[in-house]
Amino acid sequence: MTQHRTTSQLALSIALAMTSLWAVAAPAPAPAPESGFPVNTFIGTQDDGNTFPGASAPFGMLQLSPIGEHYAGWRYLDPKIRGFGHFFLSGAGCWEQGGQLSVLPVTGDIGPGARFDTTKPASFDQKKYASSYTHDGEVGTAGYFKIKLTDYDGIVAETTALTRAGAERYTFADTARQGHVLVNVGQANERHSVVGSTLQVVGDRAIEGKIVTKSFCGGAQYATWFRMEFDRPFSTHGVWSDAGGTSGTRGVSQQGDSRPHGAWFTFDLKDGKAVTAISAISHVDAEGARRNLHADAYAGTQPRSFDAMREASQRAWQKELNTVRIGGADKDQRTVFYTALYHALLQPLTGNDADGRYRGYDDALHNASGSTYYEFFSLWDTYRAHNQLLALLRPERARDIADSVLKTREQGGWLPRWGYANFESNVMTGDPVTPFLVDLWRFGALKGQEQRAYTALRENAFGTPPFGSRSEGRAGNPSYLENGYVQYDRAFRAKGMDVDPHHGGSATLEYAQADGALAYMAEALGKHDDAALLRKRAGNWHKVWDDAADDKELGFKGFPRARMTDGEWFAELDGSYSPRAEHGFHEGTAWQYQWLVQQDVGGMVAAMGGRAQTARRLDAFFAYDALRKNPYEAVRKDWVMGPYNYYSQYRYNPNNEPDLHAPWMYTLVGQPWKTSTVLRAAETLFTNAPNGVTGNDDLGTMSAWYVFSVLGLYPSMPGSGHFLLHAPKFASAEIDIGNGKTLRINSNAANGKAPMAIEQVRWNGQPRPQVWLDWEQLNAGGQIQMKLGSDAAAQTWGTQADALPADLREPQRP
Repeated sequence: MTQHRTTSQLALSIALAMTSLWAVAAPAPAPAPESGFPVNTFIGTQDDGNTFPGASAPFGMLQLSPIGEHYAGWRYLDPKIRGFGHFFLSGAGCWEQGGQLSVLPVTGDIGPGARFDTTKPASFDQKKYASSYTHDGEVGTAGYFKIKLTDYDGIVAETTALTRAGAERYTFADTARQGHVLVNVGQANERHSVVGSTLQVVGDRAIEGKIVTKSFCGGAQYATWFRMEFDRPFSTHGVWSDAGGTSGTRGVSQQGDSRPHGAWFTFDLKDGKAVTAISAISHVDAEGARRNLHADAYAGTQPRSFDAMREASQRAWQKELNTVRIGGADKDQRTVFYTALYHALLQPLTGNDADGRYRGYDDALHNASGSTYYEFFSLWDTYRAHNQLLALLRPERARDIADSVLKTREQGGWLPRWGYANFESNVMTGDPVTPFLVDLWRFGALKGQEQRAYTALRENAFGTPPFGSRSEGRAGNPSYLENGYVQYDRAFRAKGMDVDPHHGGSATLEYAQADGALAYMAEALGKHDDAALLRKRAGNWHKVWDDAADDKELGFKGFPRARMTDGEWFAELDGSYSPRAEHGFHEGTAWQYQWLVQQDVGGMVAAMGGRAQTARRLDAFFAYDALRKNPYEAVRKDWVMGPYNYYSQYRYNPNNEPDLHAPWMYTLVGQPWKTSTVLRAAETLFTNAPNGVTGNDDLGTMSAWYVFSVLGLYPSMPGSGHFLLHAPKFASAEIDIGNGKTLRINSNAANGKAPMAIEQVRWNGQPRPQVWLDWEQLNAGGQIQMKLGSDAAAQTWGTQADALPADLREPQRP
């Protein structure tokens, strides 16, 4: 989900791109996968990639990372660190993204008139006491983060994390005789409002509490309980509120939007300069936080050391990253690849406590009963690539993810769209949960639960939530079911920030594709009448296709166009219509959404005037001639520039989800070599630098797209089980499927930088003229061998009609 532009400093972005790209090593082709899985967690921390650099476990509940000026947490060029928060999302675009329980080590006196003046509550504002820092010596890798604060005589901060608990170590300067740790429960990330909090000092080395925040995109309130324990007793302590600070007080609570609230702990440093804290959170209750702490941060009855937790976290990450092994990549390319894989394996987040309890969408407590309950589902983003990557690599997690999504419906009354913690945020539009769950069904993650899932999906596809439900569901269904399109009505009442009739053109296209996906499932389950109706509804994209709409400058005719409540086409006040305008399309234009017809590519080709005309339109969309001449320059000049620059565009937008699949439309119209050219160009946007993610990473979506693009396969129409083949970036890849089988992809790729065309494909030694493999083939393991060449003119593989997959509705191809 890419939402709401913040002020972007274009000059700063360009300067960073020019000056802070880390040195690229000379290409070092390798015939076999290489050892080592380097991760640079600073990738994506600049230019609204919105990743966080701190520590997390795979799919972890807790993340320990710095807080700066940015709403997503911290940007690489932020001047100061306000604290180290204990919860973050990776790559989301909305505000209010965590940072709860902000901790910062400091030195100086605390008291009336002192550096931290207990008579002045403003002394305990993290924006004021924030510390400068240096990038020299920083470390950001999977499971471990380190940075040096340059204020307060210089303090080295380190963090690590396991699934439900983390550790932070603060090493004060050799000259420091005492140090303080500020625990701020009244502030979090910029724009993440703390509406209430409590804390209690427990004994002489622990603190517990509860923080209530309002998130996400202006959504509902939710609570985070925490427990933190220090590795040594504190010599003194105190608390602060909007009345100032008081020494020795053990408990206090505060209500109000980000009003001052927290505690300080003072440590005698004569016997050691490092102070370590272990901490855990829970969305269930205080006892959940205690149990999580003991489950992950204790070895028997003794707390684990920081180094022991760091080693455990890094072992877990090496095990995860080792499931994909690439060969033929240079040092930077390996780092970019494994960082993308790392980002894809951060979410969804573990939602249940160590004892199995979790807080459901009915706000009641439930038990995961031996499985893992997951939370935070950015479905509009993740259904396009991230979902399929997890299903391929982590089938056991995919099963639990599918079960978790179904539980949200059973406990909350409806299937989710953007599920944040234990409530529906209603962010984004369309019907993303249908392709998301249908693909999981197709990949075997719903085995034994097919009827349960179909019942929920049918309810969603054929109805709308009741008035009192928080969920929007398919809010445009009344018009869609009667007329075949979602009306464009900006005055339609919304339950949250987004609602489908506000974007009727794109919502219609999303509904139609979702119907096509559900038709596959209905047919397989013997619901033949439903399947026939859904296949018919999959053609509703025609209802918003205006044959007369044209881009006069480029000379193309026929585009999607929103319809008003009376069925008339949307038009500007002067009666005109431009397919480059945003009216009726969510975070995009008709140019970008016209390709969202994967269920009926043949019909789309016919509507565009035939295969040759469609290819010409794709060439204009991708600035194909410019890409061939200078791909690095073309993507930055001819494609969309800023991460939120959605509108008034007719080019490919690599920063956002609606056209992520568009490079493979070349493959589906018989020109697969052009897919390779576009992918190699797009991949230049992913670099080993803080600005090395294109757009928001959107809970791993862009990273998953990158992983698929360099491996040589990409998921096609949801529910079809098809993975389209294209030229890989690297010479070899070994992928552990997750069921004990291995998929090997080998080619004569030179260095992954110049586009190459596929001349021949062999699957398990046999020629494969088709441009796709089915899920069942991939899931059984095997070997894809590709022979690549640089002469696109000699390309014949994948150009014949029988090499292309049939559409859902079996149209006649031109």
